[in-house]
Amino acid sequence: MFGRRYIVCISAAAMIFCSGFLFGAGFITIGTGGVTGIYFPTGGILCRMMNQNRKTTGIRCSVEATEGSLANIQGLQKEKLDFALAQSDVVYRAYHGKGPFLGKAAKHLRSVAALYPELLTLVVRKGDGITKLTDIKGRKIDLGTPASGTRITADSVLHAFGLKESDLHYVKAKDIDEDTAKLKSGKIDGYFGVFGHPAAAIEDAANLLAIDLVPIEGKPVDALVARYPYYSKGVIPSCYRGVAHVTPSLGVKALLVTTDKTPEKVVFALTKILLKNFDRFKKLHPAYHSLKKKTLLQGLPIPQHPGAIRAFKEAGLLP
Repeated sequence: MFGRRYIVCISAAAMIFCSGFLFGAGFITIGTGGVTGIYFPTGGILCRMMNQNRKTTGIRCSVEATEGSLANIQGLQKEKLDFALAQSDVVYRAYHGKGPFLGKAAKHLRSVAALYPELLTLVVRKGDGITKLTDIKGRKIDLGTPASGTRITADSVLHAFGLKESDLHYVKAKDIDEDTAKLKSGKIDGYFGVFGHPAAAIEDAANLLAIDLVPIEGKPVDALVARYPYYSKGVIPSCYRGVAHVTPSLGVKALLVTTDKTPEKVVFALTKILLKNFDRFKKLHPAYHSLKKKTLLQGLPIPQHPGAIRAFKEAGLLP
């Protein structure tokens, strides 16, 4: 997976294409998510820091836009990705062979770091009669693409509240931008997403129409948090136009993961660069502002890669 390989580089912003061979240097790819989410810029930040240190490490880095957590885990399994961002609940299920990974446990997965909290978010039109989760019964709702962590988390929450897909008029959108357009036109009544906040996609939606965020709380949420180690309660701040209230919800962690096939020196290099540049990293997106170095080790539901352990030990964060 790691080493000399043919590459095609794509810059989503500038649409610049390049291709060539990297001789005498390693090349790694980080799987992210859609270009309007937080995974994509997070992967870009990590790669930029790696590329700024490539003279020292001999490693170059590129990001790949994907459908999200499930697709990223599958990319790691097929050795199409070296690292990936994924929700902690999806990583846990993959490692233990649960849910969509039933009978095919990915025991080769390894965690690197827990980057930031993500909360399940239900976006609706303001004043449309959806003020609590059970109000979506019979409504047109996008649960997220099948290859996304959003879909897995949303399905778990719906089940906890006694709801299933057949109770809704499920409408699948291609991406979050399409969700906003469909919400504005009335083709859907709401959509789920798992976001670090503030999220650019929701900010864009709030600038186009009057939206609201629906609380996800109550005994079903309490039961999920008590049962599963990767869930925790959280609050979405009042950070979007027209949404004056904080919104309680259920959260996971955005994890940086790899596999046991990735060389220790590669994982060590990436983790060490993240820790060395941590203060700068925190300033690059509002979702990172509350992070501390010690929180990078909190919420890891699977074994950590030896390269990451070595870097955290060197930084004095592990005994």
